[in-house]
Amino acid sequence: MTFLVLLGAPGAGKGTQAPILADRLGLPHVATGDLFRAAVHEGSAIGIEARRYMERGHLVPDSITVKMLLDRLAQPDAASGAILDGFPRNLAQADILATALADRDSAVDVALEIEVPEAELVRRLSGRWICRANGHVYNETSHPPRVAGRCDLDDSPLIQREDDRSETIAARLATQLSALREVVGYYRERGLLRSIDGRRPVVEVTAALLAAAGGGAGTGAWSADARGTGG
Repeated sequence: MTFLVLLGAPGAGKGTQAPILADRLGLPHVATGDLFRAAVHEGSAIGIEARRYMERGHLVPDSITVKMLLDRLAQPDAASGAILDGFPRNLAQADILATALADRDSAVDVALEIEVPEAELVRRLSGRWICRANGHVYNETSHPPRVAGRCDLDDSPLIQREDDRSETIAARLATQLSALREVVGYYRERGLLRSIDGRRPVVEVTAALLAAAGGGAGTGAWSADARGTGG
């Protein structure tokens, strides 16, 4: 079995890279956020429980998150492993994951970190604008409007929500990055961390991640951009 942990801050590009890696490596992409949304939509018992926290804007407790993840990893398509996206988010979850995989005579093969400087993360995340009339979404970096400040589809003025302002994002990132650094350190201490420069074009980041994933599974050498940081 091959288990890869994909690490990165919001805006680093995990959402773009994870499906590509899953397709190239033939492993399911298991994202805890997707699991929560599916469980809530289905109205399952665990989904109802998780929804109580999500509606209040709180993080879902580790006990619920872990149960949902392990149930997903017990599915037939994960028999050969999986790409874990959004888990672990903290040291407690990292330990729980290690124990759960050990019970299956398996372990995390490699933790892939997409590194992007904090200032760049703020720039990427604060570029989101929506049109006042119909909520069409734009991004200054990845999907800018043809005319600045106006929606391509209905010429409505574009506005920015408070949550998408740079100062709000910077404050939110400060908390998220603190927990991420702890998880990164956890895998670095165990010699499992490989860090990739996420500022480069998508195809180059993909190539570096694939090289690191292959090296983690013992099938290839590390690329120059997949830096071993263990030990």
